[in-house]
Amino acid sequence: MPDKHLRRLAVENLTGLSRSTIYDLMAKGQFPRPVRLTAKAVAWPESAIADWLAQRDPA
Repeated sequence: MPDKHLRRLAVENLTGLSRSTIYDLMAKGQFPRPVRLTAKAVAWPESAIADWLAQRDPA
């Protein structure tokens, strides 16, 4: 079954992170990068976000 892709707002809601924090963590290599859907649209594979959430320290 193909992986579902999540747009930025869904990723924000799922992770509790703001847009700027997501992009800051991506720049540091600490958050998954999105994949390009169209020339202007990107989304994150749901499995990549689930893996990232599972690896976070429970603080």
